[in-house]
Amino acid sequence: MPNPHLSILVVDDAKFSSVMIGRALSKAGYQDIRFASSAADALTQHAQRPAHVLLADWLMPEMDGLELTGQIRQRDALSGHYSYVILLTGRDSENALGLAFDHGVDDFISKSAMNEQLLPRIFAADRLCASLQQLKQENHQLAESVASLEEHSLHDPLTGLGNCRYLQQRLTASLRQMENRGTALYYLQIGLPDANALRERYGKPVYAEILCAIGARLQQLVRPLDVVCRIDEQQFGLLALVDDLKGCSPSSFKRLHEGLNLRALKTSEGFISIKAGISLISLDADALPVTPQAIIERAAALLPSAYSTGRIVPFRLKQSA
Repeated sequence: MPNPHLSILVVDDAKFSSVMIGRALSKAGYQDIRFASSAADALTQHAQRPAHVLLADWLMPEMDGLELTGQIRQRDALSGHYSYVILLTGRDSENALGLAFDHGVDDFISKSAMNEQLLPRIFAADRLCASLQQLKQENHQLAESVASLEEHSLHDPLTGLGNCRYLQQRLTASLRQMENRGTALYYLQIGLPDANALRERYGKPVYAEILCAIGARLQQLVRPLDVVCRIDEQQFGLLALVDDLKGCSPSSFKRLHEGLNLRALKTSEGFISIKAGISLISLDADALPVTPQAIIERAAALLPSAYSTGRIVPFRLKQSA
């Protein structure tokens, strides 16, 4: 059955021809039929509301059907829409038809066989448009599924580090180990106060290089078993288990602080210096029960102080008496 809502735009400078085509299409059950008397008029209407099927005369003054098809294809490429283009032609030579296909024409109707070919060609276009619409819906669903998988993934595709979800999983496991074995842990949150300025100055691609360089630098500066993650566009997290908190102080991480703030990062724009603030959360079994999210939020709350002082800001997490 024809889709009555299929949008058809008939483009012909001959009014009689347009009337005959419109009458045949209406009789077949199509309701959304528009008419344009020139290619320029067709482009205006198409810009206002793209048509599913464009039925145009090949020979028209000022702009012919081939030029019109080229313009439509350019617009389709920008909008993601696809218009099925059928040309009305009296040309039957292979060279002419090959030229039309090269310009993006989908099908032809011979003017000498208009009565026999019009509806079968439109029905074929109708079926193809329905298939294209279904394919677009499936592609949209696929894109949503991919986005969902990325959201639930444990790794950051940009830096190759763990992401925030991975960090929370590792924090959960570390808290359980701390409770069972009486160990301790420290968590550092690294923030970039000038992230927006860096992104605006160098652009997103170079800023992505900066994030990758920070991730690589952090991995160079920590122990192999420590966990480095990228939390978001301007924060990283570092988690490490230790036997106890006796040696845990800001001075223990001086090398880390200097490695980020005093050593420039190599990018395609040359070496770029950054400013990084670091907060330090230390805890042992005395802090239990506590959630990973509470640890991350406490560390984030200390970052403004780290930015203003230029120092690592520590906090010993304990349960209130």
